[in-house]
Amino acid sequence: MSEIVTYHVPGMTCEHCRTAVSNELSAVAGVASVTVDLDTKLVRVSGSALDDAELRAAIDEAGYEVE
Repeated sequence: MSEIVTYHVPGMTCEHCRTAVSNELSAVAGVASVTVDLDTKLVRVSGSALDDAELRAAIDEAGYEVE
C-alpha cells in the first residue's frame, strides 16, 4: 500500500537544494517518488513501508534539517 509523508525543510532555497534532497531520499528503500516545493519548503515522499528515521537521516545526509 502506498503512503505519503511530508516534511518541512526550511533550509532549502534553490535547485541544488532540491536535487540534493531528492537524490538522498530516492536512495531510501521503499521510496517511489519525491516532490520538493521550494516556495513552501515542503518535501513530499511517496512509497511503501517508509521508515521515518531513514527518511529524516537522508535529508540530514543531504545537509538539511527537518522541522
